[in-house]
Amino acid sequence: MDEVRIEPVDLAVYAAAALDVQAVAFGLGPEEVALRLQIVQRHAEIAGVRAFGALHHGVLVGFGYGMPNDRGYWWSTVIEPYLAANGHAAWLDQAFSVTELHVHPRYQGLGLGRALITTLCAASELPRTILSAVDRETPARALYRSLGYQDLARRVMFPNTVLPYAVMGAALPLAISSGRRPNGVPRSAPRAPFGPP
Repeated sequence: MDEVRIEPVDLAVYAAAALDVQAVAFGLGPEEVALRLQIVQRHAEIAGVRAFGALHHGVLVGFGYGMPNDRGYWWSTVIEPYLAANGHAAWLDQAFSVTELHVHPRYQGLGLGRALITTLCAASELPRTILSAVDRETPARALYRSLGYQDLARRVMFPNTVLPYAVMGAALPLAISSGRRPNGVPRSAPRAPFGPP
């Protein structure tokens, strides 16, 4: 069986496919997908944005993208007071922001999330990385911790969300355990039949 490949992708070209993956992973409805698609398309035009996809037979089954953080970005303005309250406001500067990272549920548990985030962050020359994740114990949070991310702020509330988020940060390069291939993708098969997700 062919491996899933991690490779750079043009975020503008893959925006709709990326939102298809995110919609399934998060259970998003059409209105939310349309709104997020506009955001991703705007992000695709930002200088320094990097995107990688996990492709299986040319079908996007996972993706991650990020960019150098800027205090003027909406996300930064929301998290800044939370970070400042914890003495971590400096993390907003000289940081690579992992903006989105999602793997289709059929392909989760195969190491694709790890491969995507390590490849994405390895492409940055900045000294640190930040991201936000739902503030509960999830496989994603465990993955981030295994790579050296630590909580910088918790119980962060974004407008129009009901779940609190945690903001996490890590020094770059990411800590990669010796037992895993840093950018490799497992050769094991997805748990569901092939075909477009």
